[in-house]
Amino acid sequence: MNAMNAHAAYRSNAVATASPARLLVMLLERLVLDVERAYVAQQRGAWADAHRELLHAQDIVIELESSLDVDRMPAGKQLASLYEYLRNRLVLANVRRDPRVTTECLTLSRQLCDTWRQAAMTAAVGAAAS
Repeated sequence: MNAMNAHAAYRSNAVATASPARLLVMLLERLVLDVERAYVAQQRGAWADAHRELLHAQDIVIELESSLDVDRMPAGKQLASLYEYLRNRLVLANVRRDPRVTTECLTLSRQLCDTWRQAAMTAAVGAAAS
């Protein structure tokens, strides 16, 4: 088994065995990575690469929006609005090829990732204490 196949098998196993909270964090970590890559590509003038990364980031935000149960979360409507705002800014960063907008998206993506990571850790500690 070569290194690429081993890495793919590891990733597949990590996803298959992850808790829902961990899956959410993994998705947000990928969002951050996509936006980081898009920013770097924009800085290089590699517009096709930036476009690909921003489209994937948009797909992730669409998935986050579609999986959000607004009525079951205390701040569900606010989170839905935040996801919508981020999605719209990702589109704008792509259409305008604007690294400043991409930087804003990166900041917001990192904040969302950090928040969900902290929530997942808090929930895991609470579950272990029970």
